[in-house]
This record gives sequence, C-alpha cells and structure tokens, in this order.
Amino acid sequence: MAVSVIIADDQEMVRTGFRMILESQPDIDVVADVVDGEEALEAVERHRPDVLLLDIRMPKLDGLEVTRRLSALATAHPERGERPRIVIVTTFDLDEYVHTALRNGASGFLLKDASPAMLVEAVHAAAVGDSLISPAITVRLLRDMAHTGSGPPEPVKQPAEPLTDREADVVRCAARGATNAEIAAELYVSLSTVKTHLANVQLKLAARNRVEIAAWAWESGLATGGP
Repeated sequence: MAVSVIIADDQEMVRTGFRMILESQPDIDVVADVVDGEEALEAVERHRPDVLLLDIRMPKLDGLEVTRRLSALATAHPERGERPRIVIVTTFDLDEYVHTALRNGASGFLLKDASPAMLVEAVHAAAVGDSLISPAITVRLLRDMAHTGSGPPEPVKQPAEPLTDREADVVRCAARGATNAEIAAELYVSLSTVKTHLANVQLKLAARNRVEIAAWAWESGLATGGP
C-alpha cells in the first residue's frame, strides 16, 4: 500500500517541487498540499495521511503549533488512531523552534535543499516509525537541544533499566548522526541487531522515536563518551 503524504508549506514552488519528487515514487501518494497551519490540520483530519511534511514558518499556525496540537490530540484521543508522522522541512539549519517540534514527536528534520533521494528516504523512514535528520546538522541540532535554552536545565530522564554496553554504543553512534547501516558497519554487527538495540532503548527510555533517543544521549552526556 502506498504511503499517503500531505505537504504543508506557504511557498508554491516548494510544494510543487516536493510533489513532483514524491509522486515520482510508485509507493508514495501525495493526497494534498496546503499553504498554512490551519489548512494542514484540516487536511490531516480529512485525509488521515501516513506522513505530514511540515514547514516551520507558515501563516495562521506555524509548524511548531501544528505539531503540538497533533501530539496533544493523539494523547487525549488515542481511540482516533495514530496521528501522522511529521517530518519538519525548513530553510534554516538550526531553527530556534525545531528542537521543540522534535520533542513534540516529529519524526525527522530536513533542510529544503536536501537531495530528492533524502526527501524520499525521510518519508519512507517516517512511515515505518523511524527518523531521519539531515546528517549535516544532526550533531549541531542535538547538541543545542541539550546545551542551550533559558533557565536552569531540566533533569535528565533516567531509563527504566540501565542500557547494556552494546546499547550504549549504538545510541552514541545514532546521536552522532550515523544511519543504521553505518552503525552496523562501525560496530561489526548486523543491521537487524542495530534495529533491535534501538527498539530496546526506545522502550527503556519511553521515547517516541529515534530523535528522542539521540536527544537523550546528548542531554545525558552519553553522546560525548567513547567508543
């Protein structure tokens, strides 16, 4: 079954370009493209897409508020089923609001100049519950999530069970922006083993996705350790 996608961006050229790229894939179906946050929420309610490509800066409601509202709606009304996986797409490589969107459950973060292949990969990853962040900004973004902001730092969440040494190795690699395949090659393990370790860590941290795991690694200091 094709992955259904909604594109929300106030720039017509961006929407048109994304639609052309995604609709060139036989397993992706763009069901709507909209110009602002209010229309994005309405389109999600109408089409129930698998993935929402969402700009941060839009009229009426920005992408941050759309993400927050969809997250709150899913929490308040679990009987309505899962909300769409959200991939943030922005012009800025370190938008001051992006970390909040990711903490609200966004499944990815891309720059608008990302390659067509990376856009397609991000949609596929989000559709299966994985995450993709533009490699060029992964470490910068997550380091800022951990070390910037006003006021005293929040307490770091503790896992329900301690991570094993191998789980910690996998998380360190993920926090530095490595893909599953790159982690497998670096640690000399299979791809399925990497996925199993990440799934176990996600349960231990009660994390919603890979992004939250990586953010926790920076906040806890694990990302700056060995190997």
